[in-house]
Amino acid sequence: MPEGPTNDRKGFDPTAPWREMRDAYLDAWAKSMVEMVNSDAYAQATGAMLDTYLTVSTPFREAVEKAMLKALEQLAMPSRADVVSLAERMTNIEMRLDDFDAKLDGIQKMAAQAPAATRTEGRRPPHPNKTARQGKQWKRGKK
Repeated sequence: MPEGPTNDRKGFDPTAPWREMRDAYLDAWAKSMVEMVNSDAYAQATGAMLDTYLTVSTPFREAVEKAMLKALEQLAMPSRADVVSLAERMTNIEMRLDDFDAKLDGIQKMAAQAPAATRTEGRRPPHPNKTARQGKQWKRGKK
């Protein structure tokens, strides 16, 4: 009887040499790229390219912004500047409300700390005939 597969799960892999060669190639490529990117010459070249790109793209960016503003205006939609302005106003209102709330808390604390006697100390009791006098004055004015 032919024997079945052995417990050795590592069989023959025809692509193993290719995989090893690929891994060695990628490792060598990664090391050389790290060395190149960390050099001063690469930093200077990249900086020059970015400066050129920004210089050339500025007129196009401005044209796109103007076209977008016109399109938003035609569609009656807010622009970025409108939204930013609204956000600033809302922040200002929120800050004022916070200040107002803090002042009200201070007033409440002061009112709670004041004893009950000092609250009524400055008041005079009402005159007992005050309502009667007011009634007589009203009648006199009617005549």
